[in-house]
Amino acid sequence: MSSSLIQLLVLAGIAIFLILKLRSVLGTREGFEKPPIPLDDVRPSAKPRRDFEVIEGGPDRDIIDHVPDGSDAAKALAAMKMAEPGFNVSGFLSGARGAYEMILMAYEKGELDRVRAFLSPDVAESFDEAIAAREAQGLKVEANFVGLRELALHGATFDRDTREAEVSVRFVGEITSVVRNAAGEVVEGNPNEIKRQRDVWTFARKMGSNDPNWQLVATGD
Repeated sequence: MSSSLIQLLVLAGIAIFLILKLRSVLGTREGFEKPPIPLDDVRPSAKPRRDFEVIEGGPDRDIIDHVPDGSDAAKALAAMKMAEPGFNVSGFLSGARGAYEMILMAYEKGELDRVRAFLSPDVAESFDEAIAAREAQGLKVEANFVGLRELALHGATFDRDTREAEVSVRFVGEITSVVRNAAGEVVEGNPNEIKRQRDVWTFARKMGSNDPNWQLVATGD
């Protein structure tokens, strides 16, 4: 046998050995195989997402908690907020609560000077006259504020041209009050009896002004 033939047989044997070895390591592919799946398709599927409609420009709870939605008062309050974004109805009512006690007690005790900045000229003049008439008769009022039983927004108006805002608030306060004459005798009231004081007060302010204080411009019941 020639040396060339022997070399050919050796190379053939080596080739067969390598093929068998590769089959045992990699395995074989038979028939039709699906193409590789893109990585994006084997990622865990996201949970179904529910789409919620976002409603913008809905009712302002700060307004409709106090007056009916769509009412003239609600529209006026909304206009006030547009003229002065920092305005808050609930915050205003909280301030009105404190103003009511302070002004009412100042009037009852004849100490109007300490609250004059919160009164319009007309209201201040009216209060001054009532206090002066009382003093002229030698009468003195002794009053104590017990608490506020009710507070509610009664109405609101807004002038877009002048930016003047008016808000009316209904109060039901509880006080003890007696009126004494010059001799100190009780001529009216009972110091041990709590009576209810019902008022509707109107406060006014120019929205957007630097002065944050509202003024009492009208009183009623």
